Amino acid sequence: MENFTAFNPTTLHFGKGVLNQLGITISKYGKKVLLVYGKSSVKTNGLYEVIKQQLDSVGAEVIEYSGIQSNPVVQDVDLAAALGRKNEVDVILAVGGGSVIDSAKIISIAIPVDAPAWGFFERRLMPRSATPLIAVLTLAATGTEMNQFAVLSNHEAENKAGYGNPLLYPKHSFLDPQLTTTVPANYTAYGIADLVAHCLEAYFGKGEEATLSDRFVFSMISEAMEYGPELMKDLTNYKLRAKIMYAATMALNGMTMYGRTSGEWGVHSIGHVLSLLYGVPHGASLTIVYPAWLRLQKEHLGNRIKFLGKNLFDTEDIGQTTDRLEGFFRELGCPVRLSEVVTKKVDADEIFRVMVHNRAATYVHKLTQEDYRRIIDLMV
Repeated sequence: MENFTAFNPTTLHFGKGVLNQLGITISKYGKKVLLVYGKSSVKTNGLYEVIKQQLDSVGAEVIEYSGIQSNPVVQDVDLAAALGRKNEVDVILAVGGGSVIDSAKIISIAIPVDAPAWGFFERRLMPRSATPLIAVLTLAATGTEMNQFAVLSNHEAENKAGYGNPLLYPKHSFLDPQLTTTVPANYTAYGIADLVAHCLEAYFGKGEEATLSDRFVFSMISEAMEYGPELMKDLTNYKLRAKIMYAATMALNGMTMYGRTSGEWGVHSIGHVLSLLYGVPHGASLTIVYPAWLRLQKEHLGNRIKFLGKNLFDTEDIGQTTDRLEGFFRELGCPVRLSEVVTKKVDADEIFRVMVHNRAATYVHKLTQEDYRRIIDLMV
C-alpha cells in the first residue's frame, strides 16, 4: 500500500428537506450570491422557486448566470466569472448536475484572477484564492459535489480536460435525493454508469496493494449493480434514488484512492474525445469505452481483471467479466458501441487524430498509437 493523506473539507448535507438550511448556510459567506444553473429544468421542476425562497429569507442579493451546457464549455465559465467580478459577489451557488458544479468550481478560481479560465487547464495560471462555492446537486453521477476536480471543454483547442486543486472543494453540498426523481431514464442510467466508471478508474490505478480500497470499489459497484436496474424500473422511488446518490458521491470523494498514488483515467480521457467530437453524454461515453478498454488490456491487466471478476461476478474468466460488465451497461439502457448513440457516420480517422492531439489514455497504463486504432475498432 502507498502512503496517503486523507483530506476532504466539504460539508455534506444529505437527505429529505436538507435545503431548509441552504439560506442560513449561504448567509455565513456573504450577501451577494452568483446563482449558476443550466437551461430550464430547475425552473420547470419548481426547484428554482425553492432556491429563491431560501435566498430571500436571508436577504441575499442574487446575480444569475444560466444556460450551462451538459458538456460544459470554458466560454460560459469566462462569462460567468466576469459577471461575478463585476458584481463583487461573495459566494457562488451552483444548482444542477456535474456540468453546472464543475463550471462553478472553475468560476470560483477565475473570479479573483481576471484572466481566461483555460489558463488553469494549460497550467499557465495558478489559482490564488477561490470565491466560496455552495452546491445543490440534482443529478447523481460525477461525484463533483465532494471533490476537488472539474472538467471543461474547449472546442477551439479541440480539448476536453480535467483540472484539480484543493481550492475547488465546495464548502457545502446539499444532496436531497428527491431532487433527482425527475431526472429522465437515460441520464439516470448514465449517472449509474459514471459512478461505476469512477470506481474502476481508481481500481486500475497505481497502487494495487490497497486491498481495503479495492473492497470499497467492489461494494460501491455492487450497490450500483443491485439497485441500479431496480431504479430504472421505478424512477420516482426515493429509497433507490438515495442509494444511488450516496454511492455516486462516495465513488469519487477520495475513499477509493486511499493507498494509491494515482487513478487510471485513461477511459475518461478517451470518452472526452467522443463527447468533444460527437456530443456523446459523459456517462454514455464511458459505457462505450470501458468494455473496449478491458478487451484491449486483457493481457496486460489480466490479474486485475480476474480479481475484479471474482469479486463482482464470481468468475475469474477475463472475457466473461468484460461481457458481464457490458451486459450490466446494456441492462441500464446505455450504449456500448458508438454507432448506437451517434446518428451521423463515425469517422475513425478523426477520432484517432483527436486522441493523438489530446494524448488520450497516457496515464498509468499508457496506450500507443497502434492501441488507439485497436480500441477505436472495438468501440465503433
